[in-house]
Order: sequence, then C-alpha cells, then structure tokens
Amino acid sequence: MDSQKNQVNYNNINNEERVILKDLAHQVVEIAALPVHKSTISEWERLNNLKPGRPLVWINEVPWNEIEERGELVCRCKNKFAREVEFNLRVLLYMWHNVRADMVVEQVYRIPVVIYDTGFGISPDAEYASSKNSGIVSRHFIPQIKNMEDISKIRFPEITVDWALTEEKCEILRDIFCDTLKVESYGVGMMWFAPWDYLVMLTGVEDALLALAMKPDFARALIERFVDACLYRLEQFEKQGLLSPNNGNFRIGSGGLGYTDDLPQIPFSTKGISPEQQWGCATSQIFSEVSPAMHEEFALKYEKKWLEKFGLTYYGCCEPLHNKIEILQQVKNLRKISISPRADIKIAAKKIQNRYVFSYKPNPAVFACETWNRDLVKKRLKEEVGIMKENGCIVEIIMKDISTLRYQPERLKEWAIIASEVAAEFS
Repeated sequence: MDSQKNQVNYNNINNEERVILKDLAHQVVEIAALPVHKSTISEWERLNNLKPGRPLVWINEVPWNEIEERGELVCRCKNKFAREVEFNLRVLLYMWHNVRADMVVEQVYRIPVVIYDTGFGISPDAEYASSKNSGIVSRHFIPQIKNMEDISKIRFPEITVDWALTEEKCEILRDIFCDTLKVESYGVGMMWFAPWDYLVMLTGVEDALLALAMKPDFARALIERFVDACLYRLEQFEKQGLLSPNNGNFRIGSGGLGYTDDLPQIPFSTKGISPEQQWGCATSQIFSEVSPAMHEEFALKYEKKWLEKFGLTYYGCCEPLHNKIEILQQVKNLRKISISPRADIKIAAKKIQNRYVFSYKPNPAVFACETWNRDLVKKRLKEEVGIMKENGCIVEIIMKDISTLRYQPERLKEWAIIASEVAAEFS
C-alpha cells in the first residue's frame, strides 16, 4: 500500500525489456504446468486441515543482496515498473531451481491493487546504525507518545483506491505476456498485525514495557486506541471491496502457505470478500519476556478483537511461545502457532501435539558460521523434528530471518535438501 500518490511512467517499456519479461514469463509457465504442484497443494491442504503426514518445508526472507552480488539475479530492465516485475520473476525462478522445497508455482502474476493509506497520523522517529554490507539496521526509537494526552496523536487511517491505475498496470503486463502468464489484480490478503511491535516504536521499548507494570491504565488506553484504528482500517477495506482470498499460494503470518478447504473456495482474483473468509494473524514479539498473565492482559485481550474477525488465524513470529500456549487456546479460530528458535521445543511439542499446526522455525544462525557444517545441521534438525514426531505434532518447517549466507547461497540449497530429507523420514 502506498502512503502517497506517486507518478510513475508505466508505459515507457521498450522492446528489449518486453522481450526480457516475456521470456521470464514463459519459464514460469513451463514450471507451473508441472504435475508436482497439484500434489504439493494437496499436502498443504492436508497440513492446514490438521491431518497427519510429513512436515512441509518452506523458505522465506533470503538475503537477496548477497545473491545479487554473485551475479545470479542481475536485472536488465531500466524502467522502474518493468524492473520490479523482472526481479520478482527472477526470484521466483531462482527459488524453484535452487531451494524449492514445498513451494508452489502458479501460472499467474498478481498486481497489487493501488491503495493509498493516510496512516496513523504519527510515524516512528529513530536514530540508526546500519551495516553497509547486509543492510541490517539497528534503531533507537525516540519516544513521541509519553502520556495519556499523546495517545490522541494516533489517528484513524483513511483509505482510497486507484482502480484505473491498477487496471492500467495489469493491461501493460497482459500486452507483454500475451497468452503466457495470466495477469490479475489482487486486493488485501494477508495483513500483518503486530500492534505492540509498532507501538514501541512510538513510545520507546523500555518505556512501553515499564508502563505495563507502572502505568497500566496508560498501556491499556494505548493498545486499545491503536487496535481500534486498525479495525477501522479493516472495516474500510471490507466496505471498499478490497479484501481478497488468501487460502492459497500466499504466506500466512510468519509461516508457510495458506491452502485449506476449511475456508471458502473462492477464486483468488475475487475482491470484496469478508474477513471471516480469510486467514488472519497476530503477534507481539516485543512481549518475549513478558509473563503469560501480562501478555494476556495487555496484548492478547486486544488482539482477539482482530483475530475473531477472521475465519482461521495464525499466532506468533520470533517470540518464544512455549509457556503461553495455554492463553492462546482462548483464540477459538487459532490454527497455527509459531515456534521460534528461542522456544523450548520439548515443552511446545508436548502442549501443542496435534491441536494446532506446529510452525517450527529452525535457527538461521547456522548460515552465519564461518564453516558450513552439513552434518551438524542435519543432526539438529533430526533431533528437533524427532521431538515433534514423538508428540504427534503436525509440522511445517519454515526457514526465515536469514541475515547472511556468507555469500555462499549453496548453503541454503543444501539446507533445503537436508530439511526435505528429514521431513521425508518423519512419516
């Protein structure tokens, strides 16, 4: 979603760029026609419907800057719009040829609906420290909301849509792809909902956490105001016909793909559905060290207002949730729980069993070691997945948050093979 209207020349795509895009589209179509995708989709449906079977493996959040510097993702288009499409297609092809695991390739290219969002009336202000090589940024947030009066700085967003520009972009690509890759517009699918992870950027991290104990009325008023603003935005999305199905080849929360027949089977080009026909998600990563009782009182109580709007939901990301499974059980439509590298797998597996999808996140730090140890990677994966198997868990293995591959993308390729081997042994 765009925060402001930007004028971009979408039509100024030369013949050479058109040939580049059409060739990439042909390659995607050939892959999408392979019969393996049908069985992979069935497996994702099985998993998301809480039926036992092998774990599914999915990879996301790759340090593309390192792979680009190796010359494996060189884009040739100069036009901004064409270059964006080219990059997306090249990434898709790279993933398929190198780290496919249980990915699905479709014969379609989706253009996001052009949405303008006024935002919450206040933006984070921070001091930055960054790494030149990785682009990883460390931030110190400057508090802007310090008391009850400041909470009113949070405004309710207003949403407008440029359907004409959306269709113009679609038509440009349809003309380029011709009868190869289908082009369709796509509205709002998966919405990342992490209210406290955003609010601490406005209050400062320490001040927000101290407020839970020392200024609880302030903390409650703050989260309530922000969640109400988010719900107002969701209401606008629904009223303006912007919501689209996400129970398909779409990432759900911080986990894998959303295929399931426990949500209505609606064409993915459809816009104008309701939240109860979608997956939703929520997380409070900044509450990592907050007690279950305080997490419930200051986060989950308000997150439930959002989660209950949806048909199925996913909870969590990088925070350890092994000691909070009990409070999460309040969420009646909860289907998946994130089990991060910081979680105690033994405790989590014993509590979750087959009640929810065990969205397991192996530690990406294995890629940052000076020496790549294939045997150790496999040993750890087998041990941890073995614990899940002993407890009858329904598992997806999600590799994410990869900060570096030490400029050796073959490490990720090997990891995908290892994880797939371990998953096959599970069953």
